[in-house]
Amino acid sequence: MPWEETCTMDERLKFVSACLSGEQPMSWLCERFGISRKTGYKWLDRYRTSGPAGLVDQSRARIEPSQMAAEVREAILALRVEKPHWGPLKLRAKLCEREPGTMWPAASSIGALLRRTGLSQPRRGRRRTPPYQQPLAHAQAANDVWCADYKGWVRSRDGQRCDPLTVSDAYSRFLLAADLVPRLDSASARPIFERLFGEYGLPAAIRSDNGVPFASTGVAGLSELSVWWLKLGIRPERITPGKPQQNGRHERMHRTLHAEAMASPSADAREQQQRLDDFRAEFNHERPHEALGQRQPARFYSASNRHYDGRLAEPVYSQEQACRRVRTNGDIKWAGGFVFIGEVLIGEPVAVSETDQGYMAVYYFDLLLGYIDKGARTIRSPERWHATAQG
Repeated sequence: MPWEETCTMDERLKFVSACLSGEQPMSWLCERFGISRKTGYKWLDRYRTSGPAGLVDQSRARIEPSQMAAEVREAILALRVEKPHWGPLKLRAKLCEREPGTMWPAASSIGALLRRTGLSQPRRGRRRTPPYQQPLAHAQAANDVWCADYKGWVRSRDGQRCDPLTVSDAYSRFLLAADLVPRLDSASARPIFERLFGEYGLPAAIRSDNGVPFASTGVAGLSELSVWWLKLGIRPERITPGKPQQNGRHERMHRTLHAEAMASPSADAREQQQRLDDFRAEFNHERPHEALGQRQPARFYSASNRHYDGRLAEPVYSQEQACRRVRTNGDIKWAGGFVFIGEVLIGEPVAVSETDQGYMAVYYFDLLLGYIDKGARTIRSPERWHATAQG
């Protein structure tokens, strides 16, 4: 028996043995052995029915997609070469239009043909930002929470795209900034926050959505901007995807801002910025707010007593925690090997500590990044870790 087959059979026997022992949940075992839960249950059922013989691969007849004729197959492949970005549905529709008298195979069969001939690649799944794990803070005073977001862009009459970055205080509704930015990135956003911190001091937390530059698809959703906030002693908060109501006060302000300062196009970006400045002044100092007893936000807002001097803090960890600095490739050295943390924390010290359950938790400041997966040599988010443990 070839080595690959022997190895596969051994792995299936080990998997079934581990399942029958009942020591670990099915979801954990499937991930450990690199198979889906559907496949895991299939091998377990086969073993219960037929014993070890049930773990042997069962041969199946090789079926050509719809047993299509050679001329049909050639026509499909020729059109695919002509239209490399068209999928099976579009290809079939075009073929039916060209030759309505031909019995063209179903789109699923066309897709199978493209895959077998190497003319179709599986679409890469979109990586999602890891969910924020902590409850959102309730603002009870000014500067407890600032809210940040990008107001949808508009185009000025001279064709310029106008993208405003807006920042407000959650408690008082005070609109701290409504500034046009050239790009939606950290390099454009950071100077605005530096100006705000210098003028108003530092908030306890900044709440945002899960988009760039506030978050990323990396470890704990951290981005270059949110790491900077952490080093200033500011807690980054992120709302749940698809729940803008968690930043509802800021969203309502956006609707008002659009109606009064962006609905009709400005002549150019300079004029649009002036309209935003005028709106901010009126919103803060003149416009009554129902939620504030028909008073103005400026009457409830005062600058933070946490002053900004530009200095960045280093995390301080306890003696019970093992401190490791993230290397230039995003790894830390751990237990005789390396564990990938993330490139956003290159050069930063993280801490590893053992939980009561025996898990190895990784922290940056007091933010839980995840738990070390010894088998995969990486860390897994708290959500995925606990879901697997409970599965």
